[in-house]
Amino acid sequence: MAAAITGGRAHRIESACIWILCAAPLLLLVLQGLTGGLTANPIEFVLRELGVWALRFLCITLAISPLAQGAGWSRPMRYRRRIGLWAFAYACLHLLTYVAVDQEFDWPSILKDIAKRPYITIGMAAFLLLVPLAVTSINRVRRKMRPRSWRRLHRAVYPIAAMGVVHYYLLVKADHRDPLFYAVVVALLLAARFMPKRRARPARAQG
Repeated sequence: MAAAITGGRAHRIESACIWILCAAPLLLLVLQGLTGGLTANPIEFVLRELGVWALRFLCITLAISPLAQGAGWSRPMRYRRRIGLWAFAYACLHLLTYVAVDQEFDWPSILKDIAKRPYITIGMAAFLLLVPLAVTSINRVRRKMRPRSWRRLHRAVYPIAAMGVVHYYLLVKADHRDPLFYAVVVALLLAARFMPKRRARPARAQG
């Protein structure tokens, strides 16, 4: 009984810490906005930060499984879905900032951008692919799906992450070091995902 209470308390503390850490970049942006620290081009800065944090949280989500398996520590797996939903939240804010603040709901201009600017085309496609993953991460929806179908659907997170990197690379005009760094990270995570797992060898019979 005492162990269960202690475990529940630890889970609540961990959940609160993850919530604070995931919300911190957004809170920092709000603070920078209130103190005039959003650089000379605030809209571009906010768009960039929200998009990069969406990509970062997506990479963290993908990294949890191989790291947990490699370290034999299953506890982080509890929070993978939550961090993935934070990635979706930042992607939503990134898109909302573009539509509402940058374009001021000018739909003809937005549709023209989607059609003519490859980085926006790819970014929009990545977001649309991310929506069903977020919806099916809700417990009630997930319970209605077959486990195999759910796993198959959520494998799309890997090409989505790759599309996010391409979106970032095409967006950057000069210094491509940051998007190339994330390209390497996503490539390593893809390699870890599809790397054959080692199976324990059966013990030899003593004769």
